[in-house]
Amino acid sequence: QVQLVESGGGLVQAGGSLRLSCAASGSIYKINAMGWYRQAPGKQRELVAVISDGGVAVYANSVKGRFTISRDNAKNTVYLQMNSLKPEDTAVYYCNSNHITPWSTPSYWGRGTQVTVSA
Repeated sequence: QVQLVESGGGLVQAGGSLRLSCAASGSIYKINAMGWYRQAPGKQRELVAVISDGGVAVYANSVKGRFTISRDNAKNTVYLQMNSLKPEDTAVYYCNSNHITPWSTPSYWGRGTQVTVSA
């Protein structure tokens, strides 16, 4: 089994910054893509950013130029640096990792971390 533990959420004023971290642990064979999603109250979960094991990143249009995703493969950890935060970035942020084993390609989710941006 694999566990994802997120950290770094909190309350910040508009224009501020936060850095989220997500560490994967447990029975890890190989991690393919890792990413961040978010879900605001009353809305569906949406992709924020995803990064391949080779470091290729894709961002939602709403965060391009403000957020940066990165990963440390040696630590099985993915980060999300969030700058110039806006009130509309307020949501629960979830970490996701996609794994490859000789038998399957499981996907795992963290429990989420709250990010609140005040106006």
